[in-house]
Amino acid sequence: MRKSILFLFLICTISNSWASFIYIPMNHDNQRNHLKAYGIVYYSLEIGLKSKWLLNYDGGAFFIENNKAIENECRIRGVSYEVITDAKSQLILQQISSPSSNQEAVTLEKAPKIAVYSPKDKMPWDDAVTMVLTYAEIPFDVVYDKEVLADKLLLYEWLHLHHEDFTGQYGKFYGSFRTAPWYIQAKKDAEKLAAELGYSKVSEQKLAVAKKIRDYVIGGGFMFAMCSATDSFDIALSAEGVDIAEAMFDGDASDPNYQSKINYNKTFAFTDFDLVRRPTTYEFSSIDMTRKRRIPKTSDYFSLIEFSAKWDPVPTMLTQNHTILVKGFMGQTTSFDRTTIKSNVLVLGENKVNREARYIHGTKGKGMFTFYGGHDPEDYTHRVGDPKTELDLHPTSPGYRLILNNVLFPAAKKKKQKT
Repeated sequence: MRKSILFLFLICTISNSWASFIYIPMNHDNQRNHLKAYGIVYYSLEIGLKSKWLLNYDGGAFFIENNKAIENECRIRGVSYEVITDAKSQLILQQISSPSSNQEAVTLEKAPKIAVYSPKDKMPWDDAVTMVLTYAEIPFDVVYDKEVLADKLLLYEWLHLHHEDFTGQYGKFYGSFRTAPWYIQAKKDAEKLAAELGYSKVSEQKLAVAKKIRDYVIGGGFMFAMCSATDSFDIALSAEGVDIAEAMFDGDASDPNYQSKINYNKTFAFTDFDLVRRPTTYEFSSIDMTRKRRIPKTSDYFSLIEFSAKWDPVPTMLTQNHTILVKGFMGQTTSFDRTTIKSNVLVLGENKVNREARYIHGTKGKGMFTFYGGHDPEDYTHRVGDPKTELDLHPTSPGYRLILNNVLFPAAKKKKQKT
């Protein structure tokens, strides 16, 4: 009898030690909800569980320390998973560690605290990052100009810039929407806020915000921007001390020959661009490819570039996906002209035929930034006033996965980069 009890005890002990990881596949066929899977990983980090990101393995799969709470969350959120033995996990890690494989297992340590830079009032468009964070059940705080200027960004590891215009030209919506009630009210609110904060012009206040964000990144923060927040951020920095706004935006004329006064040394990603002076044109500069591209929707795709997982883990994390070909999508800033991208900035996703970059990444000081062209990865031409995208209809979206890669990569254990 005692031998039988001891045998059963040993069997239970061995079984528990074997079933030591929850495995979350991220390939095309075996994962029902790629987007919510990121939320599961984030949640596991929040409650102190060990996790690993398996780069270039099974679509960028995850190991999570076995825990009933995670299993329950996977079932509730509809995320595909498997409980695997310790022996199987070790075989996978051995395969990944082979010098002949372009794979790497990255330890995830701590859930980054997330801020979204966005106006508190509802605007007549939705933000893809806010939507996917909410859908994936990843918590975030909304901050805006007051919080940024009060140095509240120091509380966060990761910052997203909502659809925004840092040049003080109100998104260049003047040509089409200057009589729209939402535009008139937004302009009044922006001018009121600038005055409250001690600035005579909205453009001056937005520049001060851009410089605070710049300092946040230089100090070690991670910054992600989409659509017009990408190029307008760099343009604002490059135009410090130069009035590039016409009278309908700030009440006085712009500086004569202001193009010659632009300082490209102050930007993060872009150089040698020409500003669009005409106030009724819905465009900031030559950085954006929207008006230059001639690609039909049916063939509008961009490809992700493969990096060395062992030598370049950061760009590899940022490009994890279950496909290398991602559907294109439009925005005020749809994509970036390759000739305007600085040589030290990595292109992560591109359309070679059209010679445009869709997804880029770089370092600034101790921090990093990623710029992603387009407005909504699952709404090809999302326009002002359109209803928001229902992500329940797109749980495996490759375009939205790229956003969530950026949310998760600051959690990775810091490792000295090989040179």
